[in-house]
Amino acid sequence: MKKSGFLVALGTALVLATGLGQAMGSQSDIVVGMVLEPPNLDPTAGAAAAIDEVVYANVFEGLTRFSSNGAIIPGLAKSWEISEDGLTYTFNLNTGVKFHDGTDMDALDVKFSLERAMAEDSTNAQKALFADIVSVEARDPATVVITLSRPNGSFLFNMAWGDAVIVAPESAATNGTNPIGTGPFRFVDWAQGDKVVLARNPDYWGEPVALENVTFKFISDPSAAFAAMMAQDVDAFPNFPASETLPQFEADPRFKVIVGVTEGETILSTNNQSPPLDDVRVRHAIAHAINRQEIIDGAMSGYGTPIGTHFNPSNPDYLDLTEQSDYDPDKARALLAEAGVSDLTLRMKLPPPPYARRGGEIIAAQLRAVGIDTEISNLEWAQWLEEVFGAKDYDLTIVSHTEPFDIGIYARDDYYFNYDSKEMQAIIAELNETADPEARTALLHKAQRRIADDYVNGYLFQLAKIGVANARINGLWENSPTQANDMTGVSWAE
Repeated sequence: MKKSGFLVALGTALVLATGLGQAMGSQSDIVVGMVLEPPNLDPTAGAAAAIDEVVYANVFEGLTRFSSNGAIIPGLAKSWEISEDGLTYTFNLNTGVKFHDGTDMDALDVKFSLERAMAEDSTNAQKALFADIVSVEARDPATVVITLSRPNGSFLFNMAWGDAVIVAPESAATNGTNPIGTGPFRFVDWAQGDKVVLARNPDYWGEPVALENVTFKFISDPSAAFAAMMAQDVDAFPNFPASETLPQFEADPRFKVIVGVTEGETILSTNNQSPPLDDVRVRHAIAHAINRQEIIDGAMSGYGTPIGTHFNPSNPDYLDLTEQSDYDPDKARALLAEAGVSDLTLRMKLPPPPYARRGGEIIAAQLRAVGIDTEISNLEWAQWLEEVFGAKDYDLTIVSHTEPFDIGIYARDDYYFNYDSKEMQAIIAELNETADPEARTALLHKAQRRIADDYVNGYLFQLAKIGVANARINGLWENSPTQANDMTGVSWAE
């Protein structure tokens, strides 16, 4: 080798070695892939799971929060006391907490946040979480006293939802586009259609995080998600949309595959007031037309657990009712004939996730086999929220309900699947007032049977959490006890 060639080669090697050393030894930024882009960044003013996936625990915090194993742990409240009658909760707040704009967070902000959430004109998607609150008192800057109208054994759980995070009156109105929270990361930029960027909050009141910057990159197409991971343009994809490609990642030492469970009950949501779906026999027929395993295999590459009701199979109070709506196309045809229904065409509006788009095609074929045609419309997420969730302008849709322990939505007669059952409403009301574990189990079983007997929706499968990440990344959640990409414990191995 000539001397000049040797020097060039040596210089190149040194540059590569230096770059590799920087990447391996001091990496503190991460790019996280997500299928859906949030419609806004305020978890108190929107129902989309993608909002919490970006900001929960990262930007915004509540009095309590979910840990990675689903336990309820302290958040902005360091401790609390509950009165003997279960009606009064006294929360002791952490001190020295500041919002990202430098203003102090104290009991008055908690009072503002909860009263705003429970107000008559509230835009909070989960107003039911606050329904039992009678009053919120800021006893002093570090003490909040909340009085309930009745005992609620789920109250600490409710306060851990993203919908219950604490916001400031000075910034609440603009949190949708410029979120100001108290969390360990602060908002930097939102390039709509592309990414959201967060940076470490240097003034964070709690334990510092390891990451300097977090970029959430929105990639809805499964093929593009696969290409981005393989090219290492994305470091982690906690909810990876191309499950059929997992064997390639498992065989590649650059990556690790993380498979866990979510709170996501994936359902064929049905508009119960759209004729002839207002006839339980038609909904019953649809349930027997569905082959769950075929959907799990075709849409999720075999990942997913069949469900027969809206409840997580990993919960000890789960009741296996799958046989009640087992695959039986002959029974489906007989029920349709009994209902006098023929030449039926239903509008199926599908959001972007692959489980919905792929599952929709499979379900359309299954329904066609029993005499039901479908008109499929593939909607973007904002369209789905407006037309289906908001306007209830649909017959069928497919969606995963990723909120934790959310069977209570069936007691809401204004919810998007238009189910109005006084019996179900009474069951949930009694559940909310019951603390005894055995009595709660009995009520939860009763609730699961009620919605299964009414065939409110087609219950498909519990969504698996399938993630792919750089093999050097530590601290990503294996399971999803709530809809979040919690970056607070994530770091790169040296």
